[in-house]
Amino acid sequence: MYHPSLYTQNHKNKNNKNTQNKTEDPFYFNHMFKKLNKATRNNKRNQNTRTKHFFKKHNIMGFCFSKSQTHEIPISSSSDSTPPHRYQPLPKPTNPQPQTSTFPTTPKPKPPPPPSSSGSQIGPILNRPMIDLSALYDLHKELGRGQFGITYRCTDKSNGREYACKSISKRKLIRQKDIEDVRREVMILQHLTGQPNIVEFRGAYEDKDNIHLVMELCSGGELFDRIIKKGSYSEKEAANIFRQIVNVVHVCHFMGVLHRDLKPENFLLVSTDDDSPIKATDFGLSVFIEEGKVYKDVVGSAYYVAPQVLYRNYGKEVDVWSAGVMLYILLSGVPPFWGETEKTIFEAVLEGKLDLESSPWPSISESAKDLIRKMLARDPKTRITAAEALEHPWLTDREVSDKPIDSAVLIRMKQFRAMNKLKKLALKVIAENLSEEEIKGLKQMFKNMDTDGSGTITFDELRTGLHRLGSKLTESEIKQLMEAADVDKSGTIDYIEFITATMHRHRLEKEEHLLEAFKYFDKDRSGFITRDELKHSMTQYGMGDDATIDEVINDVDTDNDGRINYEEFVAMMTKGTTDHSDAKLIR
Repeated sequence: MYHPSLYTQNHKNKNNKNTQNKTEDPFYFNHMFKKLNKATRNNKRNQNTRTKHFFKKHNIMGFCFSKSQTHEIPISSSSDSTPPHRYQPLPKPTNPQPQTSTFPTTPKPKPPPPPSSSGSQIGPILNRPMIDLSALYDLHKELGRGQFGITYRCTDKSNGREYACKSISKRKLIRQKDIEDVRREVMILQHLTGQPNIVEFRGAYEDKDNIHLVMELCSGGELFDRIIKKGSYSEKEAANIFRQIVNVVHVCHFMGVLHRDLKPENFLLVSTDDDSPIKATDFGLSVFIEEGKVYKDVVGSAYYVAPQVLYRNYGKEVDVWSAGVMLYILLSGVPPFWGETEKTIFEAVLEGKLDLESSPWPSISESAKDLIRKMLARDPKTRITAAEALEHPWLTDREVSDKPIDSAVLIRMKQFRAMNKLKKLALKVIAENLSEEEIKGLKQMFKNMDTDGSGTITFDELRTGLHRLGSKLTESEIKQLMEAADVDKSGTIDYIEFITATMHRHRLEKEEHLLEAFKYFDKDRSGFITRDELKHSMTQYGMGDDATIDEVINDVDTDNDGRINYEEFVAMMTKGTTDHSDAKLIR
């Protein structure tokens, strides 16, 4: 399975061979942690100080903060578009069937990948043309190494910007489940990229040996290391950090994603500054939330795993538990459920005895302890949600920046608003043909916004949903977005319109999607979209007037022959979808 094990004792220290030999010896660990536990029991008031001194003296990562692998720093921004390919005209069908669209539309099964019109071989993992990564990026020093691959620092040859590249060896993807896990991780990264406090995704590439995930480079390292170095935080520091962590959980759940491996090691600091913001990374164990489904896979990391995971019966509430464990560590420097082995850790988790009395807890505010109790509630039905945690007095009473943050969904809708009408209609065709797997997250978002379950989103529901994602748009701006997404001018946004407006522009990398959309307009399979074909297709959506047709032809027909060929169509679809940091465009 493509994920780290629940727990490993892989504590490598490259700077000290003697320490490395010792720390790899399980007898050494047992001896030293018994020594630590004895000292801690003798004087609980000095618990954090002794723990910190132990880590420093022996130059190791403490067992209570064990990493499952030598650290990886996967990690930003939106992906390069696939170069336009020449369209090969298809033979006319003997009995062409008219294409219809109804709501609600059940997404069609995902078709097999077509051969690339450019002649490039289609990769078996990502189902897109294989690309030589060295043509786009220069790989530099290794940043981390895991079970399936290695993460490198890399430089974009086109602009000199630095990123991180996680290269996954295809030889290690032995089972079909391993392949599906990689595909799902890519889809989730594409789905979440651009959200506050979530690492930005630039693109996924496949060659004959590896899958390469190019992401934002966060130079501040892991939050895990910050905790080890500092031992504990002041409440103000903890609140500033934890607000970002809870926001990640809230955004993931709102967008239909269950993380399942929240821990300090999976949060990176953007810079080395003390007040550096953090970003969540490593979605290798994450899944799209399926309504009504009970999850049974035992995954995660020992100290952060919720009791329901061990009982093999859980839902998204387990992410809240993991975040609660992180808050406990942020305030005390040690985990709430302690053990010298994985077995004893699990026993402590199941027992659930929460210590909020010994040092340093007497000096911690009651409000902070109340939040911990609510996040670590034994009964998942009474456990606080991420949205409720964000409204808890301990977080809301702290100083919060007034700077508005537009969510990735809002950015996508703004971009969609600026597209010409043909592109909007083409995206609708693509949305109608996406597989169920490709729209899981967006489907959950639609349900979250459609609060009355009517199957459509009203203006009030859109305004409320955007507010929950952190938007501070004015009424008039939301109305403009509403009008842009409401293609059929019904006054509400239906399911397909929502998918069309918010689906990630990475969908445009797949040639079968572009071909399907082009064929929708190219009724006679001539390889060109004529003026009459364009008028026929757009009239169905009330956009077939001569002024609109002229606008589309003028925008797209670059060779001025009065019709649109496939290359012009692809150029239109991918225009404005490459990454520009200033504009923060999301594909």
